[in-house]
Amino acid sequence: MSNKISLKDMTAIGLMLFALFFGAGNLIFPPSLGQGAGGNLWPAIIGFLITGVGLPLLGVLAIGLSGSEDSQALASKVHPIFATVLMVSIYLTIGPLFAIPRTAAVSYEIGIRPFMPNDSGVNTIGLSLYTLLFFCITYWLSLNPSKLVDRIGKILTPLLLITLVVILVQPIINPLGTIQMPSVEYANSPLFTGFKEGYLTMDTLASVVFGIVVINAIKAKGVTKSKDITKVCARVGLISAGFLAIIYAALAYVGATSVETLGQVANGGIILSSVANHFFGPLGNVVLGLAIIFACLTTSIGLITSCATYFTKIFPHFSYKQLVAGFTLFSAAVANMGLNQLIAFSVPVLVTLYPIVIVLILLVFLEPLFNGKREVYVCSIFLTALISLLDGMQAAGLQLTLVHQWLNRVMPLYAEGFGWVVPAIVGVVLGYCINVARKSNSLSAVGNERG
Repeated sequence: MSNKISLKDMTAIGLMLFALFFGAGNLIFPPSLGQGAGGNLWPAIIGFLITGVGLPLLGVLAIGLSGSEDSQALASKVHPIFATVLMVSIYLTIGPLFAIPRTAAVSYEIGIRPFMPNDSGVNTIGLSLYTLLFFCITYWLSLNPSKLVDRIGKILTPLLLITLVVILVQPIINPLGTIQMPSVEYANSPLFTGFKEGYLTMDTLASVVFGIVVINAIKAKGVTKSKDITKVCARVGLISAGFLAIIYAALAYVGATSVETLGQVANGGIILSSVANHFFGPLGNVVLGLAIIFACLTTSIGLITSCATYFTKIFPHFSYKQLVAGFTLFSAAVANMGLNQLIAFSVPVLVTLYPIVIVLILLVFLEPLFNGKREVYVCSIFLTALISLLDGMQAAGLQLTLVHQWLNRVMPLYAEGFGWVVPAIVGVVLGYCINVARKSNSLSAVGNERG
């Protein structure tokens, strides 16, 4: 087999990865960030790009670098049981519990609902019919994952990019107004606030899942050597990251320049809908609706495919087709519960999982410094998880007031939501010292036996 891949195929895989990442949240969160950040737009968008582009890119590269056959292999460096618990949590979070239902709920709210009568009963029926159609299409396109690159990378992604260009070019060339003062939350720490906003995309969690999809797509094109797969992964990831960064920055800029005309708006979907209507009239809403539907559909397909593939290994008595059917049906049911409930319920889970996955990805790249010692992984992830769990409980409304007050005083960056950083570093040092001590004790024991 040849270990070279054509530029055309590499670009198609890169566009597939971009489309898998670029779902509903990716389209609606940057404009909201832009409105809130105002004059602090660029520090805020840099923070958002770190979690929305940089870390997902590192996640894909970590999978390629590790040579893993599945995403669970990364977490197994800590412990096999931990790996199973973490990966099941990630797949359920970016799968049927939150992200997959969100693709249908958001695409309906922004792409379809503006054209529906303002009647709750009609919209309830409309959402049910739409989610049925949406997930029927998702089911059909997910049945044959070997055709994912051709269907997404070569067909749906170009359509998505065309609609985005149509929407964004005009408000960038002729802004709706000047950039206003930042809101309170972006006034003092725009970089940190933007960083945390990137959590909502769920892309860093998804990267360890989509990384396997990318590797399988690369192998399907004839690349089999581990070194070559890693190189192609890097190039494919850069293609995806480049498109994501440009579009996020453009969306945030459009949001930042819209306040003077639109005022502060509840969410990014309304911002985009208002901007599209302002420049293009009803046709603009049609174009925006298409962009949302394409973005959500591609992400839904990728997530259903990844979840079904993973859970066939956990539950081998279920076939891939059965799991695809089960996930699509469950996601359709959850999508009808409402978008606001989905987002509110997902935040505590994301606050808990994100730091753990970030540290795990970074440790893969730092392995040469500590020779992959398991103790480093165990200590660093354990201390990170302790703090992220407290943050998740706080986000869920479980106020451990005395604990949080004490940590605010003694833990650097805790008040900004990054209290896990120092414990993660301490864990690396502690784990390394424990490994050295164990080796020293082993050598001493061997010396005593010989003596």
